[in-house]
Amino acid sequence: MSHDEISFHLPPPAAAIPASPPGPAPTMVPLTVDGRAVEVPAGSTLLDACHLLDITVPTLCYLETLTPVNACRVCVVEVEGARVLAPACSRKVEAGMVVKTRSPRVDLSRKVVLELLGSSVDLTTAPGLSEMMVEYGARPERFQECLDSASSVSSAAPVSLASVAQPVKIDNELYVRDYGKCVLCYKCVEACGTDAQNTFAIGVAGRGFGAHISTEFDVPLPDSACVYCGNCIAVCPTGALMATPEFELRQAGEWRPETQAVTDTICPYCGVGCTLTVHVQDQQIVKVTSPLDNDVTRGNLCVKGRFGFEYVNK
Repeated sequence: MSHDEISFHLPPPAAAIPASPPGPAPTMVPLTVDGRAVEVPAGSTLLDACHLLDITVPTLCYLETLTPVNACRVCVVEVEGARVLAPACSRKVEAGMVVKTRSPRVDLSRKVVLELLGSSVDLTTAPGLSEMMVEYGARPERFQECLDSASSVSSAAPVSLASVAQPVKIDNELYVRDYGKCVLCYKCVEACGTDAQNTFAIGVAGRGFGAHISTEFDVPLPDSACVYCGNCIAVCPTGALMATPEFELRQAGEWRPETQAVTDTICPYCGVGCTLTVHVQDQQIVKVTSPLDNDVTRGNLCVKGRFGFEYVNK
């Protein structure tokens, strides 16, 4: 055979990418939630079991892409035989558990937590909390009434209700920090830390009622380690962290999310292929987010993807 007759034939491409071999079947754990039997994989949480049964459990500090920190205690449920209420977001299931997501004990606990939050924090931009207050009959103002009553009985000087109210921090062009709305859910700290960005620009400083979110040594944001990814804004449940366009529109009374067109697209800046959810109001991009269930981003973006849209609005 001559060299001219030698040829190579590549095999035809596979019709589909070969799937990985199946792993061992997970061990299933049986339990009862609100009188309904269910089996979930070992290692699941009580909140996972509730989601499987389409049972709604309120949450505030929980997010499926972050490590639960058990900070807010809004998601507590009652486990039969347990001494204390259990946080559903982090309590692992055990075989034979009997769980109640609504009971007089659970409802009272959630009501008091909401009242304590509402008595010291501005919750006006926290989605869903107003409805939750009504559902559980929470009256944050009753703590002020107690203080006023105690002052009049003792003839002492008037007692003012402690609050976390403080001036809004505006020290950069991309987002503002209004810690008068902060409930210390730790979501921003987790997103800035090991759960997403690994920048560690912010953390919790102080103790007790004086605990607060802070940069290192409480320096202005431009002097901190912040890289302006905005992932802290994406996870904030109360509006304590807010992109500047949204903040300015709210201040002007022109923020109208119900009229905004929302479209998914792909970020044009690099080859990673992050999904952007673009929010458009009055033919202007006013906000960019990313889906939590997207395998590429898991809700996270970089500074260009989240804030680099102003050139479109010119």
